[in-house]
Amino acid sequence: MSRILKTLFLCTLGLLALQAQAREVDGVKYEENIELAGAKLQLNGAGTRYKAVFKVYTAGLYLGKKAGTLPEALAVPGPKRLTLTFVREIASEELGRLFIKGIKSNTPNEEYTRIVGSVMRMSQVFYEARKMKIGEVINMDWLPGKGTIITIRGVPVGEPFPEPEFYGALLRIWLGQDPADWTLKDALLGQSDRR
Repeated sequence: MSRILKTLFLCTLGLLALQAQAREVDGVKYEENIELAGAKLQLNGAGTRYKAVFKVYTAGLYLGKKAGTLPEALAVPGPKRLTLTFVREIASEELGRLFIKGIKSNTPNEEYTRIVGSVMRMSQVFYEARKMKIGEVINMDWLPGKGTIITIRGVPVGEPFPEPEFYGALLRIWLGQDPADWTLKDALLGQSDRR
């Protein structure tokens, strides 16, 4: 009998270990660790973006090491990923406008001037995507030596955006001084989790 109990105990431990490897946010699972461009990244934080009382998407921030502030997140060397999974349908054009508004309100004018071409190109990328449906994913990856790669529905769109400032401007939409959602900012920086 003790052999059966030991086997059950080990199976239970194994299941608990598997569950600990993913964090669930409003029905969306975020792995605690991923690999991107040969680098191991850890989930810095994850949460949900609300617009009024409606859930729009969940977001997860992956970095090479934990960061509790925007400057710390930007200073972490190596690849980075911000991933959005939609829990409500939204027109991509509207999403693009909100991203531009978020970049403008969180980016100093002189820096915005340097990346305005990339911001306009990003707007076109979202316009062409038409609509984000429930369960669809956007990944925004920073790959040193390549730039920012935006992947929509598992397909990289367009050429990489080469400026490091552009990825910083993207992160500031959620982590800047005027973030899209303050509670989501705290969650992405690991200061709280909204589940």
